[in-house]
Amino acid sequence: MSNTAQPQTESAAQFGALCWRAGKAGAEVLLISSRETGRWVIPKGWPMKGRTGPQAAEIEAWEEAGVKGQIADEKLGHFTYTKVLKRDTKKEILQPCIVEVFPLQVAKFAPEFPEQRQRRRKWFAPVDAARKVAEAELKAMLSAFNPTLPPYDPPIAKRKKR
Repeated sequence: MSNTAQPQTESAAQFGALCWRAGKAGAEVLLISSRETGRWVIPKGWPMKGRTGPQAAEIEAWEEAGVKGQIADEKLGHFTYTKVLKRDTKKEILQPCIVEVFPLQVAKFAPEFPEQRQRRRKWFAPVDAARKVAEAELKAMLSAFNPTLPPYDPPIAKRKKR
């Protein structure tokens, strides 16, 4: 591949979902692998006609990670990255992106979803997830993530009959 990269000048908007659940030791966040490089990322995508940012993020969370739940209307923050739009032997076309991130509390973790054969997914403690992602702003967002959780209520063990 040549060193010739053609960057786009204006940043494009995207919407992402920081998918989380309550675990035994606190909040856990879900990371998925990117399709091309296998890097750990959060579900994200382009704006969708007729959909708000949170709605678009919610759809991406289902398609890319197989999760459904309650998405917040208020964004958690944003991060920037450079997306490779076109990659071939002669040149790359790069697009700077700003991703607005909305927290999504996961209620359903489906075994089958649209991109299941293209991605891996894994739960991490937020600080561990921060170590796995490449984008500095996303690292900071994950490191600081601490939603108000209801107290963890483990299932009641079946008692032996006497």
